[in-house]
Formats: sequence, C-alpha cells, structure tokens
Amino acid sequence: MIFSRNRGSGRHAKSGPQGGDTFDRDLDRDLDDDLDAVEDGEPRAGKSDRVDGPYDVTEAPEGIAQLDLGSLKVPAVENVEVRVQADNDGKIQQIVLVFEESALQLGVFAAPRSEGIWDEVRAEIRKQLFNDGVAAEEAQGDYGTELRARVRTPDGLTDIRFVGVDGPRWLVRAVFQGPAAIDPEAAPPLLECLRNLVVDRGNEAMPVREPLPLHLPKEVTDGEAGAAAGENAEPNAGSAADGADGSGSSRRKPSPRPRRK
Repeated sequence: MIFSRNRGSGRHAKSGPQGGDTFDRDLDRDLDDDLDAVEDGEPRAGKSDRVDGPYDVTEAPEGIAQLDLGSLKVPAVENVEVRVQADNDGKIQQIVLVFEESALQLGVFAAPRSEGIWDEVRAEIRKQLFNDGVAAEEAQGDYGTELRARVRTPDGLTDIRFVGVDGPRWLVRAVFQGPAAIDPEAAPPLLECLRNLVVDRGNEAMPVREPLPLHLPKEVTDGEAGAAAGENAEPNAGSAADGADGSGSSRRKPSPRPRRK
C-alpha cells in the first residue's frame, strides 16, 4: 500500500485518465441542496438480489480482510497495490487500485434513499467527455450500463471504463483504466476488489452527490504522529528512530508511513 500527502489546497489531485479531477469537480459543483432526510420505511434505492458487492455495511459478508478508509472498506487482495492520496488533515482525495497494467479508481457519493443516480451521473460524464472532444459509448456490463471511452494522456491513448453501482443512499463510481477497461476479465483481482467493496454510508443527512468522508487508517495516522515525534527528539534518539522507521524501510512494511509531496 502506498500513501501520499497532498500539500495543496485540498482539492482533488489531477488523476488524468482514471477519471478523477474533471468529473469529481462536476459532481461537487452539481450538489443538490435538498438533504435526503427521508423517513424510515420509504423504499431504498439500490437494493438488489445480486450475489456480489459492492455491499452496504449492513449486508456485507464477514471474514473478508479489509483496509478501513472510512466510508469505504477496501478488500485486501493479493497482488493489488492500493494507492491513496490524502491532504495534510488525513482526508483522502483519491483511491486507486493497481494490478499489472490495469488500474481502478474508486469514488463514493451520497444518493437519495428513494432512487438511484447512476443514470443521471453517467449522462453528465458523457456530456463532459463530449465537451472535451472525447467520444464515449454505452455498453452493458455486470452492473448494468457502463460508459467506455478512449482518452489521450501524456503516455498516449488510454482506454477507460466507467461503472456505477447504486446502493442504499450511496453511489459507487468505479473507473477502470488500461486492459481492464476493454476486457473486464483482464484483471480479475480488480474485479474481486470491486465485488467485495463495502460502503459504510452512515446515518447523517448529506447533499445528494456529496463525496462520502474518507480518511487514512488509524494505524497510518498514529504511525505518522510517532514518526513526527521521533523527528523532534534529540539527535541520538532521532538516529535510532531513523534506523527503525526510516522512509526506505517503511515502504516494505504492511502499514507504511505516508510520503509527503
């Protein structure tokens, strides 16, 4: 797992073809000011009989090792690298899972209890792509209607695929890049991550499309606080801390210290 800090203003970092910055700004800009304070008992959008997740936290199976990032619990899958970017307060701005030449960016947003919003969001993404001179087409996938496109990046043309999953009062937006954007079976571990993803929406009323809160795991923030204390210690204590917790060795540990940019 790789954690990094963004020392900027706290806006989403540019993520290029993984579908982040442009579309996240659109989602934030179009917030619905009406809070989804709906009485209990009203039909909940996103409920389905599908076997695989993403799951709501109330329905998630037990026994799956997870990385707790707040509103998202990301399953620990072998050979999948988790790249998380956070601001100086530990608030996560971007989550990207990487397997070989494919990547999967994850986002989770508040939605009404009464209806899903993926159809509307997908139409807006398609319009934004068109305005940027990119043609996109819809296709049917495991989670219903997807959006596929090919965009130009500094490394050349790259395929991307947008998948949306409506859940009870939440929307997961998954953006595949690379071979997995063309062939869903090209990166099975990334599919496993999506199918075992867990959303903890919480009970607070939020504006529709507001990103759900994400934060670094407690062990990471605690580790950073301890490292900072070591840096402020006497030179001999600092040398000992460097030997045990230096950035070079921490990258090989299960819970590495975040790197500052």
